[in-house]
Parts: sequence; C-alpha cells; structure tokens
Amino acid sequence: MIRPALVRVRGRSMLPTYRDGDILLVLRGVRPRPGRAHVVRLPPDTSGRPRPLSVKRVTGPDPDAAERWWVDSDNPAEGVTSFDVGSLPAEAILAVVARLVWRPLG
Repeated sequence: MIRPALVRVRGRSMLPTYRDGDILLVLRGVRPRPGRAHVVRLPPDTSGRPRPLSVKRVTGPDPDAAERWWVDSDNPAEGVTSFDVGSLPAEAILAVVARLVWRPLG
C-alpha cells in the first residue's frame, strides 16, 4: 500500500535540488526508483550512533549485491553517500520523493 507523508529537509547534502527547511511530499511503500530522491535510513556512524533519516538520490542497484542500492548526495561537498557506507539494503529505502511542497523564503 502506498502511503503519502511530509518530510522536512535538514542539511545541505541535496543542494541545489532541495534546501534546508524544504517540505517534501514522499510516498512510502514504493520500490526504489533509480535517479529519484528518496528518504533513506543510513547505517550507524563509526561510533555506533544512529544517523537521522536522510534524503538521498538512489543512483542504481548494486551490481555486486542483489536487493541493495547505491545512494548519493546532490552536493558533492557534503553528505554521507554509498562511497562512505556502501550500498543500502532495499528495506533502508523508505520512501520516494514525489515533489517539493513548500520552500522557506530566503
């Protein structure tokens, strides 16, 4: 079942596409779509602390591991990507971004 939700972008890893404070309409329960931005659950940091949910671009399936996906940031200067943490399992891809709903002024 596809379930809509709203999420707020935090940080600068998806600049210039999405900015800190943007509100996005996302669809949960949708298979990953390469080339589209998604809400993902990244693995814990090197200290074992959980990371917050993140908006990342799914770039494609991992050719070496079935049901795993590569993710990237739109801003090459910031953000955690698959180059840092490896590919993500399908269950870590939580929702696909459908559209920008609201952007703060400024």
